Amino acid sequence: MKKENIIYIGVAVVVGLLVGYLIFGNGADITNEDEHDHSTEIASDDMWTCSMHPQIMQPESGSCPICGMDLIPADNAGEGLMANQIKMTENAMVLAGVETVMVGSGVDSKDHVKVSGKVAVNQESDAVQSAYFDGRIEKIFINFEGEAIRKGQKLATIYAPVLVSAQQELLTAANLKESQPQLYKAVRNKLKLWKLSEAQINEIESAGQVLENFPVYSNVSGVVSEIMMEEGDYIKTGSPLLKVANLNSVWTIFDAYENQLSLFKEGQTLNVTTKSYPNKTFPAKVSFVSPLLNKNTRTLEVRAELDNKEGLLKPGMFVQAEVEVSNHQNESLTIPESAVLWTGKRSLVYVQPNPDNAIFEMREVELGNLRNGSYVVNSGLKSGDLVVAQGTFTVDAAAQLQGKKSMMNQDGTASTMNHDHVDMPGAMKMEFSPEAQSKFNDLLNIYLDLKDALVASDQERTQVLTQKAARIASEINNLEMDDMGKSHLSKLKEQLTNMASKSSLADQREDFILLSQNIIQIGQQMNDLETKLYVQHCPMANNDKGANWLSLEEEIRNPYYGDAMLTCGSVVGTIN
Repeated sequence: MKKENIIYIGVAVVVGLLVGYLIFGNGADITNEDEHDHSTEIASDDMWTCSMHPQIMQPESGSCPICGMDLIPADNAGEGLMANQIKMTENAMVLAGVETVMVGSGVDSKDHVKVSGKVAVNQESDAVQSAYFDGRIEKIFINFEGEAIRKGQKLATIYAPVLVSAQQELLTAANLKESQPQLYKAVRNKLKLWKLSEAQINEIESAGQVLENFPVYSNVSGVVSEIMMEEGDYIKTGSPLLKVANLNSVWTIFDAYENQLSLFKEGQTLNVTTKSYPNKTFPAKVSFVSPLLNKNTRTLEVRAELDNKEGLLKPGMFVQAEVEVSNHQNESLTIPESAVLWTGKRSLVYVQPNPDNAIFEMREVELGNLRNGSYVVNSGLKSGDLVVAQGTFTVDAAAQLQGKKSMMNQDGTASTMNHDHVDMPGAMKMEFSPEAQSKFNDLLNIYLDLKDALVASDQERTQVLTQKAARIASEINNLEMDDMGKSHLSKLKEQLTNMASKSSLADQREDFILLSQNIIQIGQQMNDLETKLYVQHCPMANNDKGANWLSLEEEIRNPYYGDAMLTCGSVVGTIN
């Protein structure tokens, strides 16, 4: 029995080893093969990126080489798109309020084109008061530029050695006028050549004494446009003392573009308006159309003359003129003013090539005149194209976040907005009066305080500051600026008013996104900003679509998250 048991046990062990080899040996090979194929599939299909730095793309999970954050699965929805294309989700489009319109032709026999310009001094009526003899300015009776003077008014007193000698000659000749009348007449004529009047000469003769400090009287009436002398100055014959402008007639100077040249001709009558007198129209006659085109701005000067005897128009005031467009000029493509983004000399729009797909394509267009809130499109679009008319800034911001071509990123790479004054073509340029620029600095200071309040998550202070900013924006909106500036300021006022009505911090931060975008756009057009500003960007704000803001400091203090993500973001540009 023992021998049989041993045999059975041995056979069982051998069979068990054989079965185990057949099952587990082959199974191990199959398992290894399956694991290899699965890992290959993951490596080929999944990419990992950083939520803070979307330019980072890794084939496997890990940490971001820039900030150390854990990588997350990348969204491959944008694969296959060109550099000037961006894809948005339906939800993102709804939140951004994206609306499109179809490009079409507009024909209106009563259409008018508006051109903007400025009031200027009529140089044909300018006068320069000059010195008629050498001397030293003893006293000036004109206090400031802009002062009105009349013909015959005393302007200054001058000590002139040659005039002292001439007066002495007159007194001597006066005693000899009976015996030497020709000498007496010659001396009087000599004084007349120095612009002394008969009354002045008679006064010297009757007084019997020499005037050391001789008065200088104005030869014309008008407004002092420049004082060119100071007390104590030594002057020569012919030296200019001051300039006098006669504002009974003024010029309006418009910049017309190549495609507007056919609208103007000498002798043409224009109806000029200004926001200072909204209910009044000033007729003007075109007196000069420049034969030379500015190569940089592609504009030429059109000058019209206005009667200003009432003194209502002041040099430097913004004005507009309407020019009627004939029927054959009206058949053109038009797009809404809100569809256009501009930077430097580029005018940009976003087109939706397929209405069934939420893919938008940035295009550069050439624009013509602004007509009734719409721009004429000279090139870049065709009839039937779908153009983003609302939410354009948000679409562009999403393109910036994804590293696509955008208004600030012409090559699809990181860019900065180092600002210098740039001449914008046509109506794409914002132009503000000095009063509006000064007031904008006040608004900008409140905006920076508003940003700090959001950083501190202070809902009450945010609401108070927004209400204050809305009032200042309303004041700026009433100051002088061109159409493009007016459009942006009106939108800014609306954004601030809406934000002031919000009582929750989340709603305030949401409104701060578009508010900041608009502030940045306007700030880039200001010539007299008081300080350097940093344009900063958080890629996680605005539902991971990204958002910008302005700051005085280069150090990041995020207004969209506060303490939760205080240093999230980076500097993407500056405005000097």
